Order: sequence, then C-alpha cells, then structure tokens
Amino acid sequence: MLQLLCIMEKWTAALENGGQINTIYADFEKAFDKVPHHLLLKKLQSYNLNLNVIQWIRSLLKQRVKMLINCCYSEWTDVISGIPQGTIVGRILFII
Repeated sequence: MLQLLCIMEKWTAALENGGQINTIYADFEKAFDKVPHHLLLKKLQSYNLNLNVIQWIRSLLKQRVKMLINCCYSEWTDVISGIPQGTIVGRILFII
C-alpha cells in the first residue's frame, strides 16, 4: 500500500508540472497454474540440462491430494500444467 501512495504522489507531482505518465500493467494472477509441463520440459532439454535433473523436475510436477475421508493420499498423477508455488524451484521453473 505504501508503494501505491508513493507512486501516486510522484504521478500527481509530474502531472502538476506538465509532465506525462506512461504505465504498463501486468496481471500475473494464476500465472503459475498456466505453465504447460510438456513445453517446460522440452525447454529444459533444449538447454542440455542433465537428464537426471529433468527427471527430478518431472517428478516434482506430479501431484497427489490428501483426502479428508480416512486422511489417506491419492495416487501420484501427472498433471498437464502448473508449477509448485512457494518453493524456490517453482520460482526458477516459472522464470524459465
């Protein structure tokens, strides 16, 4: 919120002094959920990344859920898109 107040103050001062403001808005909402796994893995291969590392990343992209009934886990399953959020590896994969 403080950043918004600071930028608004700068914009107001610029406009009052006859200046111009240009902005670019970027919406990254759900961006992590939209990364296609097959394209990400192909890109990693194009960087000549070690195959063991690619296999490790492929295993990170598999998911399972914990069911409320009996508190047991589902089977691991392949998912077609999405990067694990809240992890360093997830951030790196998203940047790639």
